[in-house]
Amino acid sequence: MTVSQFPLIEIHGTPRERGRQYGQAAAERIKRGVSHYLKQFADCGLDGRGIRSHVESYLPRIHAYDGDLVEEMKGIAEGAGIDFDSVVLLNARTELLHEALEVQKRASEREQNSPDGCTGVVVLPSASADGTIIHATNWDWKAECAETAVVLQIRRDDGPDVLMFAEAGAVSRAGVNAAGIAITANYIESDRDFEKPGIPLALLRRKALEAETYAGAIGVIVSTQKLTSNNLILSHRDGVAIDFECAPSETFAVYPDNGLIVHANHWTSTAALSKYKDVGILGTPDSLYRDLRVKEHLKPKIGNITRRDVITALRDEFGAPLAVCRAPLRKSERGDLTATVATLMIDSNAGTMDITPLPALNRQSTTYTLSAARNLAA
Repeated sequence: MTVSQFPLIEIHGTPRERGRQYGQAAAERIKRGVSHYLKQFADCGLDGRGIRSHVESYLPRIHAYDGDLVEEMKGIAEGAGIDFDSVVLLNARTELLHEALEVQKRASEREQNSPDGCTGVVVLPSASADGTIIHATNWDWKAECAETAVVLQIRRDDGPDVLMFAEAGAVSRAGVNAAGIAITANYIESDRDFEKPGIPLALLRRKALEAETYAGAIGVIVSTQKLTSNNLILSHRDGVAIDFECAPSETFAVYPDNGLIVHANHWTSTAALSKYKDVGILGTPDSLYRDLRVKEHLKPKIGNITRRDVITALRDEFGAPLAVCRAPLRKSERGDLTATVATLMIDSNAGTMDITPLPALNRQSTTYTLSAARNLAA
């Protein structure tokens, strides 16, 4: 595959204006992403009418949750020249993929549509070499997303500016804000997912990134009713980090162990596992050793862990092709091409994200910054 760096898009103004700027600048990538997911949904038996029906059911909840994000999504649709349903699709693709699989009712498709992977890491100042917090993650998903993801600088008049990484057209994936709050996410799944209506995960992550305080961001995570489980790692530049294993209706805090958080794609909270069955591990058994391998890299260096150490851990190749860092892999003849799409290294003190596309194939990264300063390829 050809590897290119992720484009940077700066947006500002009202939510509708920000959306239009975003849509215009990322139109080609947005349309490519929409086309990819529409094809996947069609293969699973969910057509345009079915998608529209689900989108219409989400809209009242989304609007009640944050009307500004609805305005921004409408602006994205206008700027990109696509219908609004397609933008909602991009922001609720986790939820819609579940609906598509329910329509199809074939267990084999579950193997062909690999879940969001990801291995996340936080090193607290007490465990790092320079006394600052380190927050990083590998995003494992569809390899095609290396050609559809973008980085956004969001200039806000109503809260802290945001530096965000996302699939083009989505309102969030991971990022950091000017208040020093950073968030990354990992796929997890329980036997109680999709039982009640909830908010798509992309909107929750964005709302957390718009918080002015760490407590405010936690409040977003714990108070939002979700359609599905998700693991969220939330950190602050002053040296605080908590991992939140989220079921649809409740949240379990997992605290750092000796200054270190490592989370892959299985539940670890004893309290959570006493109430919920981890059904996601059936599709991601490699999660158990990915978590272990990263810890094995970092634990001997606690107190002196560098950013380079974290990157080395996130490039671990044990268990390839299902490694911490994975090259593009097609699980079956009709299955999607999956890979570690990107490695993100977030520096909430500097307000930067260092992002490496397809790290199994590429070592070049770009440093993106919250400030108006130049963004540099490294």
